[in-house]
Amino acid sequence: MTIQRLDPAVLPEATGNYTHGTLVTGAGRTVFVSGQVPWADDDGRVPPEFDDQCRLTWRNVLAVLAEAGMGVENLAKVTIYLSDRAYREANGRIRHEVLGVHTPALTIIICDIYSEEWLLEIEAVAVD
Repeated sequence: MTIQRLDPAVLPEATGNYTHGTLVTGAGRTVFVSGQVPWADDDGRVPPEFDDQCRLTWRNVLAVLAEAGMGVENLAKVTIYLSDRAYREANGRIRHEVLGVHTPALTIIICDIYSEEWLLEIEAVAVD
């Protein structure tokens, strides 16, 4: 299976750890990760700080991928919902920590989130 970046020359350069599109060839399995939120499995409490919520939410996304025998390198598409535009920079920094050099197709939406205490939600599509 290969995941190929699609960054047409007519579009602005995709900066910030993403690509404009993703072409997947030879994939055998696809995993659709439901929106993950900053819930810890041990006590169900939500940390108050965005950085902690973001890392916990990514941990939850990666746990779903691991259950399917996949990892970050299998991500083809990620959608991140932020409760406030003020979290853009921290979100980008932490996303880069988690993804490293991997650059899936990415959408970030500023919106209301289901629970007022959640500052973000992440859903994803992974392939192998």
